[in-house]
Amino acid sequence: MRLRFVLAGAGLPLLLCAALWLFLPLGSEAQAPTASASSVQSKIDTTRSKIGKRKGTEKVLASDIAQYTRKIRKLQGSITTLQSREQKIQTDLDARRSELAQTQKDLRDERARLARLKKKLADGRRILAKRLQEIYEADVPDLVTVVLNSKGFADLLERGEFLSRIQDADNKIITLVRSAQKDATATAARLDKLETRQQQLTKIVLKRRDEVAAVKNELIGTRVGYESTKAGKKNALTKVKGERHELEDHLDELLKESAKIQARLQGALPAGPIKGGSGRFIWPVNGTITSPFCESRSWESCHPGIDIAVPEGTPIRAADGGTVRLAGPAGGYGNYTCVQHTATLSSCYGHQSKIMVSVGQHVSQGQIIGLSGNTGFSTGPHLHFEARINGGVVNPMNYL
Repeated sequence: MRLRFVLAGAGLPLLLCAALWLFLPLGSEAQAPTASASSVQSKIDTTRSKIGKRKGTEKVLASDIAQYTRKIRKLQGSITTLQSREQKIQTDLDARRSELAQTQKDLRDERARLARLKKKLADGRRILAKRLQEIYEADVPDLVTVVLNSKGFADLLERGEFLSRIQDADNKIITLVRSAQKDATATAARLDKLETRQQQLTKIVLKRRDEVAAVKNELIGTRVGYESTKAGKKNALTKVKGERHELEDHLDELLKESAKIQARLQGALPAGPIKGGSGRFIWPVNGTITSPFCESRSWESCHPGIDIAVPEGTPIRAADGGTVRLAGPAGGYGNYTCVQHTATLSSCYGHQSKIMVSVGQHVSQGQIIGLSGNTGFSTGPHLHFEARINGGVVNPMNYL
């Protein structure tokens, strides 16, 4: 007796501790999904903000790349124009070089001619000097002496012709020397002009070619800089897109996690107190009737039950005890369960998010058989509740 009393006395604190222990996990478990849901939603918002920023950056980079592409095309057009101009200048340069080569040949010919003229002039001067010396050293025969010393008319003619020839030769020598000197002076002047022209042509052509080459090189350098910048922006765009894809994948995972948490939260909705009525059924859920029995709609003349508005995931109680005859998808009803209570009377539950019983299972009145939802042909989360006699629908309000 004493032992039994001790055990009975000790049993009360043990039961209280056990009860407290049972309630504590429920409380923490009820708060955990909420806290987790808040954390996940915060992460979702942050991730979406990051994705938005990445998309904005992508637009800016894409715009910059397009702008640099236009600049590069414009520069390429200028470079092509300069290349055409450079080609023309090169053609002109080739012509000038050909002209320069001809000028140089003319210079060489004139120099050779000048050398020959100088030699000819030197020879003429030497001959002239020798002739002058001879004339100076010899007595100059006059015409009277030649006539008196002639032995006859024939000798006179010969002596006169000889003197004439000597005089002609002297005149030729003098003329040759004068002509060679004049020609040498003119050739030297032409040589000076050709050399000046040669220098001018060379400077002009080289200057034009260098100017075009400088502009072309500058444009090519600018284009290279643009292409480098464009490549850098492309790499940045690729990186930002990769980051965005990673964030989007992460967002998908967060959304899935959020959906799981939402499902847990919905599954954790309280069933609420059992609500009885004047009939044999209890109310399967506690909510507002949004569609009464046999309401006329555009797609049906008589709504075969009543719609009770409740949040998705609200536990559904069996209106009465009985055996589960249907449990599964059923067209517009979505997830659908029917419990047979008597030989003729049954109750049915449509649009469930989750069925928690199976066919043939016996359930008691008030037992949770599923969770409300929005499956099948439904415009929002609610419970479609029916009463049937021998399979035909009747007003469930007659049994509530």
